[in-house]
Amino acid sequence: MIIASRTLVILSACIAISCSCVNARGDDAWPAFRGPDGDGVVRSGAELPLQWSSDKNIDWRTELPGKGWSSPVCDDGRIYVTTAIPSESGKPSEAAAKEFSLSLLAIDAATGKLLKTIPVMSQTKDRSPKIHSKNSHASPTPIIDGDRIFVHFGYQGTACVSKQGEVLWTNRDLYFSPQHGNGGSPILVNNKLIFTCDGDKDPKIVALDADTGELAWQTLRLIFAIRTFSFATPTLIEVDGQKQVIAPGSDCVFALNPNTGEVIWDVRYDGYSVIPKPIFHRGLVFVSTSYDSSKLLAIRPTGTGIVTDTHIQWRSNKSVSKTPSMVAADGLIYWVSDDGIAMCAEADTGEIVYRKRIGGNFSASLLMSGDRIYFTSEEGVTTVVRAGREFEVLATNPIEERTLASLGVFEDSVLLRTADALYRISQ
Repeated sequence: MIIASRTLVILSACIAISCSCVNARGDDAWPAFRGPDGDGVVRSGAELPLQWSSDKNIDWRTELPGKGWSSPVCDDGRIYVTTAIPSESGKPSEAAAKEFSLSLLAIDAATGKLLKTIPVMSQTKDRSPKIHSKNSHASPTPIIDGDRIFVHFGYQGTACVSKQGEVLWTNRDLYFSPQHGNGGSPILVNNKLIFTCDGDKDPKIVALDADTGELAWQTLRLIFAIRTFSFATPTLIEVDGQKQVIAPGSDCVFALNPNTGEVIWDVRYDGYSVIPKPIFHRGLVFVSTSYDSSKLLAIRPTGTGIVTDTHIQWRSNKSVSKTPSMVAADGLIYWVSDDGIAMCAEADTGEIVYRKRIGGNFSASLLMSGDRIYFTSEEGVTTVVRAGREFEVLATNPIEERTLASLGVFEDSVLLRTADALYRISQ
């Protein structure tokens, strides 16, 4: 059921304000998962820190209530993450352990002070399936759009919150039975929130009207897959003046018209529990097929219909990421395997440039700033590698706290979320 908390007149005024805010947003905003362009590349000219540790170059460390693995986003001097705060309902411990307040946190970027905890929706025992040990009940990353912040909790629901902390609408009509919990984040395209609903059955991609939360369209993945669950965040690209939403899932990746949900092209493969967000570079879409035997596909996004046999430019099975998303620049594509092997390949051909072990286990997506690539391990160590054809480690930065979230950026600072806290790190 969609729940609105304002009249249409007031909501319209808020939307008008938000449009002006979008135009006024500074280049240093980090408004969504993997940044302004959704590809993990910092384009603001920020001078991010090269070295840090738990007692070096730390501006502040703030303990966060609850648990969550959404990545930090920021704008107008505030940082936002979501979290799942255990219920204090007084119910028996078994029931209470499955009940949470799914909330949005607002943190002051200058001081690290927790400014607001905004309850968005309740997760009850009957809507609380088991999750993977590497997941949380608050894993998708928020989106900032002017005065609006869109928060998504996967199968639990989606909502729009004002920067003042008012819940403008919620949509909980798309509940489905997940496997391992929630995961992928939405993207905002043409005032539509687009995300995947790849659960135990009837996998699909959906779009919500960003003004009202109402369903705009849904597209079923009408293919046979033994394991239908996946957790990928879609990617927006443009080909010959036409926008395409690239949405990977189990055994297939779809390119859709963002206005209608119509499938433009699709590629079939063997793979499930797909997590990495696709990237677009040199006219190619790069997709990981994830489990079990992961492959990296380079796809020409110029076809129509099923283009598996005609539009895959190259494939690689060399230490392909099952979880972390890739980055690319200057004709090179970089990725890291979940068990810590850093890879670099020619974007046009797939020819391997280097393959080097950096150690650790990886879930966080890569971050690129200038000629540096940041690899953050689950053990809380960020290895900084120089971009280019020669593998060169510039720094190894331990925090010694578990982390699965991808790095965020605020001005010249790195935002690092661990299991218990949020860090702002500057040189």
